[in-house]
Amino acid sequence: MISVVDYGVANLGSMLNMLRKVGAAAELVGTPEALARATKIVLPGIGAFDHGMAALAERGLVEPLRLLALEERVPLLGVCLGMQMLGLRSEEGSREGLGLIPMRCERFRLPAGSRLKVPHMGWSTISPRRPSPLLADLEDEARFYFVHSYHAVCEHEEDALATSVYGSQFVAVVEHGSIRGVQFHPEKSHRYGMALLRNFASL
Repeated sequence: MISVVDYGVANLGSMLNMLRKVGAAAELVGTPEALARATKIVLPGIGAFDHGMAALAERGLVEPLRLLALEERVPLLGVCLGMQMLGLRSEEGSREGLGLIPMRCERFRLPAGSRLKVPHMGWSTISPRRPSPLLADLEDEARFYFVHSYHAVCEHEEDALATSVYGSQFVAVVEHGSIRGVQFHPEKSHRYGMALLRNFASL
């Protein structure tokens, strides 16, 4: 059973529907007691970093997430804001992140004269840096849907699993042991997102 964390800051219906479409059993969990039964966890998220961390804290989910991910090594997938909150901090706010991956988030700084705008919104391809079961059998030109103004900067290069490009190269997928994160929205990325979520469900 995949536990999708419900903390009030994400469109959860599309994530549940996509997981079920790939044949994965999934349910919403919003309490520490329900989360404790998780065998896999998806941490979705949209919006601002501090608001997301505050919402997790208000529901008593911060320490259970840390315990499950770090000590019990339950597979965890952070999505969009959920990926950013896996790290230490973000320029977007002042709260500490979950601290599961040594990384921070910075706002896009586009090259001078660029016609691009922040946020990065739309479809982009990713470039894997190394093999991983999460990205297994994806097409070379697999495209994913992004909506974000901030991007991860990993302290250790080996935690950056795949990159994408918006003005310059940025980290699009992270992997640190059983903890993984994607900056894009697999639940909105059609067959490419389905393939990635199927891989996660099969871990």
